[in-house]
Amino acid sequence: MPDPWPSLIPGELRIAGFVAKGLINKDIAQRLFVSPHTVDAHLKHIYTKLGIHSRVELTVLAIRHRTRLV
Repeated sequence: MPDPWPSLIPGELRIAGFVAKGLINKDIAQRLFVSPHTVDAHLKHIYTKLGIHSRVELTVLAIRHRTRLV
């Protein structure tokens, strides 16, 4: 099965980077000038694309893929 990580769009990668740094949705939203609801929606899309269910799993994948942490 191919690696789904490359399917993430740039905005999703930025959010993944912030999650990997330990930021909560409210703080990510403030940095990106969007609502926490928007961050949550992006996270749901990320989880679906990657076949994961938690921030911990996302952090592991972000580190594994050496995502540029913003």
